[in-house]
Amino acid sequence: MSNTAYLVLENGKMFRGKSFGASLDNPVVGEVVFATGMTGYLETITDKSYFGQIVVQTFPLIGNYGVIESDLESDTITPKAYIVRSVCANPSNFRSQGTLDAFLKSRGVAGLFDIDTRSLTKTIRESGVMNGFITAKPDDVDFAVLKNYKIKDAVKTTTCREIFHETTTMSPSAPRIVLMDYGTKSNIYRELVARKCDVFICPADTPFEQIMSLSPNGIMLSNGPGDPEDNPTEIATIKKLFEAKIPMFGICLGHQLMALAAGFKTEKMKYGHRGANQSVKNLKTGQVFITSQNHGYAVVNDSINKRIGSPLFINVNDGTNEGIEYKLFPAFSSQFHPEAAAGPRDAAFLFDIFIEGVAASCR
Repeated sequence: MSNTAYLVLENGKMFRGKSFGASLDNPVVGEVVFATGMTGYLETITDKSYFGQIVVQTFPLIGNYGVIESDLESDTITPKAYIVRSVCANPSNFRSQGTLDAFLKSRGVAGLFDIDTRSLTKTIRESGVMNGFITAKPDDVDFAVLKNYKIKDAVKTTTCREIFHETTTMSPSAPRIVLMDYGTKSNIYRELVARKCDVFICPADTPFEQIMSLSPNGIMLSNGPGDPEDNPTEIATIKKLFEAKIPMFGICLGHQLMALAAGFKTEKMKYGHRGANQSVKNLKTGQVFITSQNHGYAVVNDSINKRIGSPLFINVNDGTNEGIEYKLFPAFSSQFHPEAAAGPRDAAFLFDIFIEGVAASCR
């Protein structure tokens, strides 16, 4: 740890820091984004929605409570690299099982610290998300490669490889939920199991006929990485699920894919929403609550056909769409993460609404 290393942005701006985690024998290129959570760094780096990105943590001290395996959202680290202001080498936590440095090193992921993350974040906010190059040799940066970098095959890379079913001890009358894995967080599965659901987790490209062969009472569309428009197969399957009139709940990427399947549009945001402090308003009740979010794309409010669906939530800060309620199908969605304890339980009620809808359809 502590060898000098550099982050070079595609606009030519350079930040000097020190390396930790995996060695920088080979340079790292990725899309540079920032996350504003003051805690939850373990959940961040194991969230598959960050696939192909270099994550900058705005909170200055990271790693202070160590690494706790049971807090991870997946068994992999999908960001290309991790950037912090200060990394704690001696965590203090009775649950800690090691240091962040050792964890990144064991997973082959490079990190940078001692960088002016405040200045870096301001640069991204002002100029928008851009690609970055992490290297020990800044003079060797190939700006053509840097500018042309694009996240590809994000969902295909992060989804599971086969259908799996672990909740075999459930009652025969338990709701059968198919969780479409576009890069799902483990806590979505845990929230469903906590509500006594029998959950089948399916790869993103599972055909409609195979999904229906599982006799689902409800469909959960998970979060995931990348541009939602890069998933035509998944969008086509969701269209068929709409027609089957099975209760459906989409989260984050699942929300965006559902919107595209309904004929609405999505767009890339300037720098996205990533953190655990995003205020969202329920347009039906006027209630405002705090949410956890991680997305760089949003559904375009003006593209929502009011005959098919209507905005359910909006972001209080910028007015972007945060959820849709569908009129022609038993379906709704949220751009934010109700399974993440931001408030800490502000949005968990959405799982209850989903399960109530599933139960009603089974009567």
